[in-house]
Amino acid sequence: MIINPILTGFHPDPSICRAGEDYYIATSTFEWFPGVRIFHSKDLKNWRLISTPLNRSSQLNMLGNPDSGGVWAPNLSYSDGRFWLIFSDVKTQSNSWKDVNNYLVTCETIDGEWSEPIYMNSSGFDPSLFHDEDGKKYFLNMVWDYRPENHSFYGIALQEFDWKAKRLVGQPKIIFKGTDRKLTEAPVMYKVNGYYYLLTAEGGTKFEHASTIARSKQINGQYEVHPQNPLISSWAHPEIQLQKAGHGSFVQTQTDEWYFVHLTGRALKYPETPLIENRGYCPLGRETAIQSVYWEKDWPYITGGNYPKNEVPQPQLTEHPWEIETGFDDFEDESLAPIFQTLRIPFSEEIGSLSARPGYLRLYGRESFNSLFHQPMVARRWTDFHFEATIAVEFSPESFMQLAGLTNYYNTQNWSAIYITHDEDKGKIITLLASEKGELKRKVDTKIEIPLNVQTVYFKTIVNYSQYQYAYSFDQKEWLVIDQLFDSLVLSDDYVSEHYGGFFTGAFVGMFTIDTTGNRLVADFDSFDYQKIEEEER
Repeated sequence: MIINPILTGFHPDPSICRAGEDYYIATSTFEWFPGVRIFHSKDLKNWRLISTPLNRSSQLNMLGNPDSGGVWAPNLSYSDGRFWLIFSDVKTQSNSWKDVNNYLVTCETIDGEWSEPIYMNSSGFDPSLFHDEDGKKYFLNMVWDYRPENHSFYGIALQEFDWKAKRLVGQPKIIFKGTDRKLTEAPVMYKVNGYYYLLTAEGGTKFEHASTIARSKQINGQYEVHPQNPLISSWAHPEIQLQKAGHGSFVQTQTDEWYFVHLTGRALKYPETPLIENRGYCPLGRETAIQSVYWEKDWPYITGGNYPKNEVPQPQLTEHPWEIETGFDDFEDESLAPIFQTLRIPFSEEIGSLSARPGYLRLYGRESFNSLFHQPMVARRWTDFHFEATIAVEFSPESFMQLAGLTNYYNTQNWSAIYITHDEDKGKIITLLASEKGELKRKVDTKIEIPLNVQTVYFKTIVNYSQYQYAYSFDQKEWLVIDQLFDSLVLSDDYVSEHYGGFFTGAFVGMFTIDTTGNRLVADFDSFDYQKIEEEER
């Protein structure tokens, strides 16, 4: 059996394709760099990260992009001996306008050097590319309507793409306005048994989320909606684990079996709140799950009913597990491990180095957690509800404006941190700070003096489902846990969505350095360790 989710932690908007006997899923990365993460499988059960295609500033410039801006809903396909990747770069997203640019990059190998981007259009987001049987190619995207008297989601547009000319040709046509669920987005087109199938996501990306499927004999429509729409949704099933099911894509195996990958969220429940009133919150963000599909009267159906299942029958393919990553990094390699990402910009001498002090990750202090530009942070996703993450850091601040340490981070407005800084009275200290909805908070006035003979400080975060804590050590043997609990809720889409726009990522844990004096004081990180805490089923 396949156990869901297949990609844990913040991995939304999955786009799946097959090339021969290999399967690939591309997921959204929003403001995190490199843009787009592509995973590889031989059996649809075991997945490994194989490519981060948008890894150059010339391909993706996100300086100044807002929280939850950047790369939305990549679409991955394989045709004509090459891989095609369509993506949006969203520049503004919290007002009536939606400033977004859509691009295409290609590569002959999934893990090769992807091309420079070809600009497509800016009329909306969630674009995709359809390769028709006659050799023609068509570009689809949802169209955004800024007019206050209209619904913002205007409809799904289709326009021919000329590969030789590297541009869209002809006029776009609205081919689908969606259903009464509204918020129609994420169009992907397929052709099966003479029908064109238009898959979309609807209902928003919260708990009401759903996938809709419609078909037509003509590519321009008219499109008939599935008689038992939606294709999938969790909305009618508040008690199941996999919530928010929607935005997804189909794949047909070489053994003629069909599967559907989709985003989902595993919610932590409020124990004292009726489930029907509030389904909880998802600090791991929107993850990727997979479902088995069957066809009846030329319509696709999710096996077992139109809601997500925790366990799914695996296809008739030879099982192919991958080597399990250890979670430990001592920074001996010349390049940053792909598990890590940075905010908005590449990891470069602008913010850090792996060669300035071999065996260490050096971060150059620059802008604060609030910055949308040069924020020296290297972090990875929370992929488990119960884990520990540990770092070792050397840092010698001379001002309260200089700080370095360990953070649990959602966005510029919601984060917490334990760090080394300078206090005018006590000198070099350890302290904590948090931000909720952009308001700085220090619930416990902790100022722990660091002994003069201590060069390396060890920080740890212990995440246990709904809450987490920080600890420190001067010798990595005796750990002192700070008596302050933080709520995982604050690092979730669901908390952020209650207060302002931009709620599409998930919790990260990582290393940071800040120096607002302008001197770019360095912090050297000797190691980073992330370990899931195994336990019996709750």
